[in-house]
Amino acid sequence: MPERQDPFATFFDMQAEAMREMIGRFAGPAGAPAGGDVTQWTETAEQLRTMWFDFVQERLAGGGDPANPLDPAHWMLMAQGWTGSAPFDPAAAQRMMAEGVELWQSVAGAMLDGGDGDAAGREKGAPALPRQDRRFADPAWREHPAYALLHQTYLMLADHFTRAAREVDGVPDEQKGQLALATQALLDAMSPDNFLATNPVVLKRTVETSGQNLVKGMQHLIADLRRGQLTHTDAGAFALGENLATTPGKVVHETPLYQLIQYSPSTPDVLAVPLVIFPPWINRFYILDLSPKKSFVKWAVDRGLSVFMVSWKSADASMKDVVWDDYIRAQIDAIDHVRARLRVPAVHAIGYCVAGTTLAATLAILARRGEADKVASATFFTAQVDFEKAGELRSFVDGAQLEMIGKLSPEGYLDGRYMAATFNALRGKDLIWNYVVNNYLLGEDYPAFDLLHWNGDVTNLPAKWHGDYLRDLYRDNKLVVPDALEADGTPIDLTRIETPVFIQAGREDHIAPAESVWRATRHFRGDTTFVLAGSGHIAGVVNPPAANKYRYWTGDSAAPSLEAFVDGAQEHPGSWWPHWLEWLARRDDARVPAKGKRKPGGRGDKVVEDAPGRYVMMR
Repeated sequence: MPERQDPFATFFDMQAEAMREMIGRFAGPAGAPAGGDVTQWTETAEQLRTMWFDFVQERLAGGGDPANPLDPAHWMLMAQGWTGSAPFDPAAAQRMMAEGVELWQSVAGAMLDGGDGDAAGREKGAPALPRQDRRFADPAWREHPAYALLHQTYLMLADHFTRAAREVDGVPDEQKGQLALATQALLDAMSPDNFLATNPVVLKRTVETSGQNLVKGMQHLIADLRRGQLTHTDAGAFALGENLATTPGKVVHETPLYQLIQYSPSTPDVLAVPLVIFPPWINRFYILDLSPKKSFVKWAVDRGLSVFMVSWKSADASMKDVVWDDYIRAQIDAIDHVRARLRVPAVHAIGYCVAGTTLAATLAILARRGEADKVASATFFTAQVDFEKAGELRSFVDGAQLEMIGKLSPEGYLDGRYMAATFNALRGKDLIWNYVVNNYLLGEDYPAFDLLHWNGDVTNLPAKWHGDYLRDLYRDNKLVVPDALEADGTPIDLTRIETPVFIQAGREDHIAPAESVWRATRHFRGDTTFVLAGSGHIAGVVNPPAANKYRYWTGDSAAPSLEAFVDGAQEHPGSWWPHWLEWLARRDDARVPAKGKRKPGGRGDKVVEDAPGRYVMMR
């Protein structure tokens, strides 16, 4: 059997051939390239060849990495079965031809007119063109007719194919969503700005640097292939406990699945009812404790809350049998430990994303057991319980996708790089190809951006539970069916939940769409408050008031639909955090001195270690 072609080697060969053609194109009459002498170009070409050859030999000697999420072959396999066979539409083909003729005429007219463009075009001497896209914002894409026509044709075809994927007849809605996602992924990958020979900005940089941008880009590419993950930011710029996750505290409890952090108070007295936060186990907890200016934890501590945080352990082979029941038992254990430690009857709880889904199940189980009063209130950050409108991620939960995920977890856990690649693929233009151009082709230095650093700090997932989660919740939507699921021997019925709840959704959230989050209001039976925040899954949550960014909407949480809520909602500028704190204080505003075990690690208080703890640093 012939050896499978290495997709990255093919990509490199294409770029190398483009470079050779470019050298010839820029060569002067005597054979010397206009952008540098022959020696420089020869050295650059040799550097690239040697770097790639050495890396390939390294992979061959080491047996390669069969589970490399950067390998495009995995994503081509995942796309198989999505596209199916879409019926040919003659009318759509005719429209595309007509649009093409019109496009060529308009581009030609714009190039001839020159100055009759938008403000940016006139200022830089480049014409305006019919279609706008920030990938082609540089004037170089408009200054030469060939590049103008190239990218305008690409945008026209992309519009046509995405529209055709959305409007195709005779295809079930679920498969139509998969077709749209696969089509968009392919179109993003084929954009002319992703290739040296068709990107005038990269060509110009290559001539200016005699190809050293490609040498630096090759260094970035090889480093990413070695780690099996696309790099978004300068990893050396951040260190946990130094400039990330720096809010002072102690690990006060530890199990094989999680550590419990208690943060040190910064006020003389604190609210009597403590707060325990359950972050998603698919990410590191410190999204809620980034830099001090962005930290939700620090903000809450500074306002007199006794804050506890769960830090989940990244899965390894020892966790191959961890399932739904274990995470629910862990949440109950954390709640009970905080209650016992501070000698209080109840806690406030927050569940973020998938941990919010589990928190809903936890509340239902406590209610069924007659223990609902252990939780005074529950807050849900972009968390879904009803998955009927769960958005693009539903495209990853058919039988073929679940089978593939199972094959990627031979040791009982799913490498977190696959989850990161999945979320990146949902916004491939911004989170994949933008970095391919900047990192690999332009050879740019990585920025120091804490949020992107966190985004790349992946965690592994217990494969059995991850598969059950996708199958039972995303695909089959069993959580909203009373007693269809159980955990720890107790059936789950969300309609038994009478705990006061605060539900936050992000207006532009593509991970947990606002309409999907809203549906929780249909299932809880207690006092329910819904707030719609500006931005998405992360920025909609991590929005400190001092930043004065975005906005949020409050309204009738009993409205029959999200649309009805929005129609009658009141808009507020800035962060929703103070609104939430007011809501929390209305539940119980009693305060107690911040002493004794309210100050972790004091005299006689046995603790495990300093925050942020070991688990968050485990890879």
